[in-house]
Amino acid sequence: MSWTIERRGRVAVVTMNTNPVNAQNRDFFADLHEAFDRLERDHPECPVVLTGTGARFSAGLDLGEHFPLFAGDEADVASWFQDYRATNMRLFTYPRPTVAAVNGHAFAGGLITAAVCDYRVSVAEGARFGLNEVPIGIPMPSVYVRMLAYAWGDPVAARTCLLGEIFNPAQAHALGMVHELVPAEDLLERAVAVAGMTPQDCIGQYAFTKRACQSGALRDIAELADPLDKELPAGMTSEQARHAHRRYWQHLKGSQAPW
Repeated sequence: MSWTIERRGRVAVVTMNTNPVNAQNRDFFADLHEAFDRLERDHPECPVVLTGTGARFSAGLDLGEHFPLFAGDEADVASWFQDYRATNMRLFTYPRPTVAAVNGHAFAGGLITAAVCDYRVSVAEGARFGLNEVPIGIPMPSVYVRMLAYAWGDPVAARTCLLGEIFNPAQAHALGMVHELVPAEDLLERAVAVAGMTPQDCIGQYAFTKRACQSGALRDIAELADPLDKELPAGMTSEQARHAHRRYWQHLKGSQAPW
């Protein structure tokens, strides 16, 4: 277990620290599930604040692990995606208040992790946000597009997913990607205050209402997004996609892709 869980009053603050930038890989996903197993077992009535360390909330998918995966067999990619989907669906549907305290940069899958929380408080300076999947050759899973539309609205979800723009905190706030901007030194205090807004004796009512709010999104995921996402492995492993992966790796690392 890498992630820490600290009680601040009746709020559980979960700090992601799988690796220095919280790159999302198998260890990260295992840590997420273990943390939420612990929350359900040891802190079942607690609102949750999710945050990172240093200047990074999460850098998104660990490309050193995933680009070689996408260069392989479609069946392996399909199996991986089901596990990846399950992590974000678990957070999206968690039946307690969830607040992302976005302490720094959040890219790609890391920004999705923030977006599937119920509320997002971000540092006012020194962070960048973006969904760069399409420009680097990764089709955005339909399930995530639907969750982003729930969080941000359809126009912002479409713009961010399709164009891969990078936003500063003020721009992200103007678009509704984050609800509040606060100085870094006030981030956790404010996130904890928001998480604790629901009275203790109303947590069950919050859970019911959250299910009701998400019912349309969950219906669309089951009926539309999940069938469409069966095409993902082919889109992630196509020769065109692999060319884009190699191009981006060379740009990022300054060396030829090793796969």
